[in-house]
Amino acid sequence: MFFPIYPLSLCPPFLIFDMSAIDSLLSSSATNTSNAVNSDRLNDLTMSDFIKMMVAQLENQDPMDPMSNTEMLQQMSQMRSITSSDRLTSSIESLTLGQALSTASSLIGKTITGVDTLGQSITGKVDKVAIENGEAKLYVGTSIINVGNVTAIADTDPDA
Repeated sequence: MFFPIYPLSLCPPFLIFDMSAIDSLLSSSATNTSNAVNSDRLNDLTMSDFIKMMVAQLENQDPMDPMSNTEMLQQMSQMRSITSSDRLTSSIESLTLGQALSTASSLIGKTITGVDTLGQSITGKVDKVAIENGEAKLYVGTSIINVGNVTAIADTDPDA
């Protein structure tokens, strides 16, 4: 197979490498080069981003040295693994939220002591439970207490 060598000005569009989409996702700015920021940027990549990068890689590969089938299968396997990991993480988060809601709902009508969202120690009967921002909250009168901030639980009213 023969591939002609073109000057850049006459190069067919499929041979011009435009990696700006990938560069914009992965490049680090000159003003902010901390590892934490870069790792956060990579953590925010979605499956759609991986597919876009793979397509860009296939479109811009060197025709004289294309990606092997093994490399492509490895990348596809990695994408499947990442997708499975994301699903597992989502399932565990749902299970954890369900467990927190179950625990919180078992406290309705009980007297608890805990620290409310304003940092004050509160003792009183749990009136209701709600999920806010992915966390189970207990309502004691006008105070809101995160389930994790409960320090004591009693079956009876402390005033009795």
